[in-house]
Amino acid sequence: MATSNPAFSNSPAFTQSATKAIQWTQEPSAQQLDELYARSSATPEQMDRMTYENTIVKTVIAFVVLLAGAAVGWIIPALTIPAAIIGFVLALVNIFKKQPSPPLVLAYAAVQGVFVGGISMLYNTMWDGIVVQAVLGTFAVVGITLALFASGKIRATKRATKIFMVAIIGYAAFSLINFGLMIFGVTESMFGLRDTIFLGMPLGFWLGILVILLAAYSLVLDFESIKTGVQRGAPAVWGWQAAFGIMVTVIWLYLEILRLLAILRGE
Repeated sequence: MATSNPAFSNSPAFTQSATKAIQWTQEPSAQQLDELYARSSATPEQMDRMTYENTIVKTVIAFVVLLAGAAVGWIIPALTIPAAIIGFVLALVNIFKKQPSPPLVLAYAAVQGVFVGGISMLYNTMWDGIVVQAVLGTFAVVGITLALFASGKIRATKRATKIFMVAIIGYAAFSLINFGLMIFGVTESMFGLRDTIFLGMPLGFWLGILVILLAAYSLVLDFESIKTGVQRGAPAVWGWQAAFGIMVTVIWLYLEILRLLAILRGE
């Protein structure tokens, strides 16, 4: 199953076409087979393979660093724009790097945390308490999605993923056009076309609901990719790439919920 998250789709460890981590380059001899049978069994951790447990640990570490960066951004909001630019560059580096780099993943977490903290402080200045609501909303969406995936009640399908990709491309095009209209002063509204009334509600409300659903499905794709990595016996270092991918999706989800709440509360 393909994933829209480039943190996973550009990583061979998470693709269904990837080969098993351990392969014979030639047919093993009888002696080699005897030696294998004589060996004591080893756990994935002992073989330095990716597991759900070590991936969770890496993800938690990355989010702790993210929160530390967010505290800095909250205190010094002037760092928001520089952090956004540096974070974007680090994201591209992590996406296209052939092998995961824990320092680069943690650097992304720290810098992106500064950006998230800074923009959160600005939102909270205009709408008191909105950050707490957005955080709780993010936890709820992630928790529910993870619970449904773990129980097997929700899975990614080819048809749903195709629809998802079309919706993502459409939303990206809308966001780009809306940003251009705001930059060139065509619309003076804080959220541009999102503030246009549609079916009795701001257009941003309907888009916000749609994008939250898209982000939730993106999490499902991320979980599927991690499952594939574990089943394929990917090296443990790829757990850092998984942590990076989850961060990208969760940050996107949080920012969309933050904007949706701001639109609902009005300018």
